[in-house]
Amino acid sequence: MKKSKGLLIDLDGTLYHGKHMISGADILINTLKELNIPYLFVTNNSSRTAEDVADVLNCMGIQASPHDVCTSSQAAAKYIANESPGARVAILGEHGLRHALSEAGLQEVQTSPQYVVQGIDRTFTYHSLSAAIGWISEGAQSILTNPDLLLPSDNGQIPGAGTIAAAIEAGSGVKPIVIGKPSSHLMTYATDILGMESSEVIVIGDNIRTDIAAGAAAGCETVLVLTGITTENNLQQHIQSTGVEPDVICKDLHELLKFLTS
Repeated sequence: MKKSKGLLIDLDGTLYHGKHMISGADILINTLKELNIPYLFVTNNSSRTAEDVADVLNCMGIQASPHDVCTSSQAAAKYIANESPGARVAILGEHGLRHALSEAGLQEVQTSPQYVVQGIDRTFTYHSLSAAIGWISEGAQSILTNPDLLLPSDNGQIPGAGTIAAAIEAGSGVKPIVIGKPSSHLMTYATDILGMESSEVIVIGDNIRTDIAAGAAAGCETVLVLTGITTENNLQQHIQSTGVEPDVICKDLHELLKFLTS
């Protein structure tokens, strides 16, 4: 692999399942460090800070620091701060989103926001829904960190940020600007952090519908690993439904490492 290439690596389904590391994830990251190959962990998860994500990875035995992590919350905060520095934002989300917006110098308000920023929100209520619809109807820009409809949990799948967003969109009649995968915004934000052009970056993930679609939309090379959502059994179905085909397919992380270092 050319040392000039940078990597944007998905997390859940690519490096781990739930609380369990996928075989070869630790070796992969250790090797990237040894070879000085630049990379970032890129996640749609808006509830965790970069520090939280790094802690999760380190507890599994995967080396990580907060500077290695890029979240949809950080990308959303950067997007708004670039458009309107110091903007007033109403937040429907959790600690990771609030932290990112505050770090970007944005002001959380309960009245007359310029932006309604929504991620996963496990305290979401009818009152929250009514407020969000009202703000957006009055002209606030709707920003969605990520469109994931469902999330895995210890008790099976639970509603994700996209499910909440569907209710807000239905009530307001306004489509949000989507920051996370499969949108290109998150990938563009991450390539900017690496200081690279999209053509110099490889996106690695387990899901054609999100990771690979986002990488393709951003103009990056893409590598699908068959360790998570997209499998050998549903591969063609996912390609047909998205119109996106990965540049490279690896059955697991060991095969991925051989590809990256060959």
